[in-house]
Amino acid sequence: MFRKILKLLIVLILSILIGNMAYGMYQEFNLKDGPNVSSLANTEWTQGTLNTEKEEKEIKVIEKIQEQYKGYEVSAKLTIPKIELDTYVLEKYSTETMDLCPTKYFGPEPNEVGNFCIAAHNYNKENMFNHIIELEIGDTIILSDNKNGKVEYEVYDVYKVKPEETEPLSQKAEGRTELTLITCSDYSSKRIIVKARKI
Repeated sequence: MFRKILKLLIVLILSILIGNMAYGMYQEFNLKDGPNVSSLANTEWTQGTLNTEKEEKEIKVIEKIQEQYKGYEVSAKLTIPKIELDTYVLEKYSTETMDLCPTKYFGPEPNEVGNFCIAAHNYNKENMFNHIIELEIGDTIILSDNKNGKVEYEVYDVYKVKPEETEPLSQKAEGRTELTLITCSDYSSKRIIVKARKI
């Protein structure tokens, strides 16, 4: 009797694991390669008066964040409500910091004009980027730091690139404040890119 229950339990666990892997592969398969050209073309007009009016009304919300995490300097705090991610972004990119937490990969200081790029593994850990593939255009990302406060971003594109394609890191933000999330995909042969801009 015990062996039958054990076999049933093993089959159930394997079914759940295979189902989760299949769902993840399905999501990655549906993700397009390269940026959405039409969304990039539409960014030009948003730089004008709409953003200026918003910035005049903006009130900084300072939420003091930890300055260190496990002995490493913290750059910002990253929150993505849709995928229930709430984690720190470490200041220095290295093999050691990447194993602990998302890390600043490239760009200006957090929440400042330019393209703040954050890289993380897609490990199945609560503070990694294993669920960013679920993000869609219009989703909210929140980045907080001790200088500029709490800033909301809206996802405007999600796509895949090859590791050697560095266009997502570009600092040609044309006066905008942008955010790029990066993680591995397809057994590290590609990168998932999530692009967002300050709202």
